[in-house]
Amino acid sequence: MTLVVVAQFWLAHGPSTTWLGRHRDAFAGFAQGHAWMILGFAAFFWLATFAGYFHERQAAHQPAVAKRNWIMDALDRLTNRKVLEQKLAKSPESVIIDAEQLAAALKSKVIGQDAVCDDMAAQIRRRLALKQRGKPVGVFMLAGPPGTGKTYLAKCLATELQRKLLHFDMTQFSSGGQGATQLFGAAKGYVGSDTYGKLTAALRDTPNAVVLLDEIEKAHPEIHKNFLTAWNDGFVTEASDGRQIATTDAIFILTTNAATDALHALSVTFAHDPDELRRASTNALKEAGFAPEVLNRIDRFFVFQRLSGLDIARVTALEIEAMIKSYGLDVVEGGIDPDILVDMMERQQKLGTGASSRDLVRAVEESIADTLIDAKRNGDQRVALISEHGKIIARPEQ
Repeated sequence: MTLVVVAQFWLAHGPSTTWLGRHRDAFAGFAQGHAWMILGFAAFFWLATFAGYFHERQAAHQPAVAKRNWIMDALDRLTNRKVLEQKLAKSPESVIIDAEQLAAALKSKVIGQDAVCDDMAAQIRRRLALKQRGKPVGVFMLAGPPGTGKTYLAKCLATELQRKLLHFDMTQFSSGGQGATQLFGAAKGYVGSDTYGKLTAALRDTPNAVVLLDEIEKAHPEIHKNFLTAWNDGFVTEASDGRQIATTDAIFILTTNAATDALHALSVTFAHDPDELRRASTNALKEAGFAPEVLNRIDRFFVFQRLSGLDIARVTALEIEAMIKSYGLDVVEGGIDPDILVDMMERQQKLGTGASSRDLVRAVEESIADTLIDAKRNGDQRVALISEHGKIIARPEQ
């Protein structure tokens, strides 16, 4: 109404020099004829303005949940969504691998241990498929005679899984205090407390590594016990600052030569009963000096067999091929004289039950190194190894 009155006043008394002034009569007639329409628009405008103002005042005094309850996500309404998302972000994603493919790759490199490779691949597949475990992917002990491929299997596994290998020779940690300091760091106030331990630093930087603890029986018993939280609780503590380093993404592999004869006999007796093999192996390793609480943290025992028969020939052939390549040469297909392999097998058998693949490596090196050096010096690229009168000769490809 006020707007109409103002308009009428302006039309009656306003200046006539402007365009609006010259059309004063026309506007006066329009305003009088449409007064109620103008009044309606004005009333709607002020009503909307006051409604918005009071809505904001009321909303400012209501809880956030009540304001948006009708459009709110259920997680926002019923729980702490932010905390939930943070926890889920920390949950590891499950990984599905082809166990048969992994086993085949391992068996092609680790000779004579097919059962171990099959079981290892199956165990890795099951554990990687678990999203939340709260402990390492696996803690595996590889037992058996020296030189049967235990360390090599760990290296091959890391390669196939595309994980970094952290290799620790546990013979270097035979003293409890100093060894623990090297692995887990030194407490504040001690020498070296400004740097991390070898193990804790490596796991901090590469949490999904394959950790190889080679010849674990040679380490001090206190060193063994320092791993208990790593294997059971999913973390290891750095002594210098007390930080807990996660071990839930790591794979721990322990090798041992302890109780070799007893474990070999048990592996034959309980070849098809893994539960009984574990129980019997645990008892044998306890007698060899392992603490029960350490053995109880191990997920699986794998017993390696001594090399025999054609397995010796396979290992010998692979070692010969590797040595030829190390001299920058290639071996001709079918270029290794069978007599060389037979001779190596006989030499290995003469060594008895104590023979290992390391003995094969030494025998191969002693037998072919000189002739390979000559072939390299002569500019040969591909060679065949021939046995003549008890001597091995490298002949260039014809």
